[in-house]
Amino acid sequence: MRRVLAPPPPTGPRVLVVSAGVGAGHDAAAAELALRLRLAGAAVQVQDLLTALPGPLRRVVGDAYGPCVNRVPAAFDLLVRGLERDGLLRRAARRTATAARPAVEAWVRAAGPDVVVSTHPLASQTLGDLRAAGTLAVPVLTYLTDPAVHRTWLHPAVDDHLTVTAATARHGLVRYGVPMTVAGPLVPARFARPVPATTRTRLRAGLGLGLGLAGGHPVALVVAGSLGLGDVATTVADLCAVGAAPVVLCGRNAARRDRLAALPGVVALGWRDDVPELMAAADVLVHNAGGMSCTEALVAGLPMITHRPIPGHGRANAAVLADAGLAPWTTTRAELAAAVVAAAARPRPRRRHPDPATLVMDRLTGARVPAAA
Repeated sequence: MRRVLAPPPPTGPRVLVVSAGVGAGHDAAAAELALRLRLAGAAVQVQDLLTALPGPLRRVVGDAYGPCVNRVPAAFDLLVRGLERDGLLRRAARRTATAARPAVEAWVRAAGPDVVVSTHPLASQTLGDLRAAGTLAVPVLTYLTDPAVHRTWLHPAVDDHLTVTAATARHGLVRYGVPMTVAGPLVPARFARPVPATTRTRLRAGLGLGLGLAGGHPVALVVAGSLGLGDVATTVADLCAVGAAPVVLCGRNAARRDRLAALPGVVALGWRDDVPELMAAADVLVHNAGGMSCTEALVAGLPMITHRPIPGHGRANAAVLADAGLAPWTTTRAELAAAVVAAAARPRPRRRHPDPATLVMDRLTGARVPAAA
């Protein structure tokens, strides 16, 4: 009987990546970074900060985000604003980060990392505290998944703050005085692959977007995060009114998917693993939060529009994207109509982006890290 030998364990540098299972974007970035680092020869462990929190606190942090945005958006906006100021909310966030310290210290001891990377702001606070206390003697890097910087992403003891785009790095420097490094996007390579016109036609037909439903109208891929957040129904109505054919990604919000699927002229989908193909079939991405879907669209060359952004970080992200010329922020149906027409007429170039994994490996080998553009 032939024995199959397991591959030897990696002998390269050790990296600990800490994310948090709030939504899906932070975990997606962590998983992609881990994949790239392993391919480069590193030994990588990925941990979820939520598991480091006591049970009741874990449920509040992990489960309150979606219901708060959808049911009491004004309260969520106040929460995000409150975290920018020294006060009760800021102190509560600091105590939450402190509550995670014992478990995170145990992760560090077990992993023996040469560098630690955070993809969630709360994880950055905990790791930054450990770095400041001298408990963590290796570099800590924060990878910001949002276009807009907010205060919870920042910690003075973190060695570097990495961004997807130069727009975010500029925002961090101008608003907070914190130099940042443009690291590039963390999305799977298939988002960057060109799609032939014949494949695009086939993909549209598979969604019912041939001559029947779309009828030659621009196809708008509507995203609202993994939890299906925000006033998506009104956005869909706005798109239909301006002559676009909406394809809506409702994430894990099955109730929203069922409601939208009942509307004429609307394709409503749940959680999908074929988002690169859906982006290839679309003419424009319409988003309301500025999260991982925007990074994916950036890599895919798909034009973006921000419409009816969710409060708090959604509006902050919208402003940064608009100021950088990456995605117009439309506030009326007339503006939306003009933006959709312009997006549908735009070419879709695939631009080269830096690789965050290369930057992390360079940090491990002592190579010079380029300054933010």
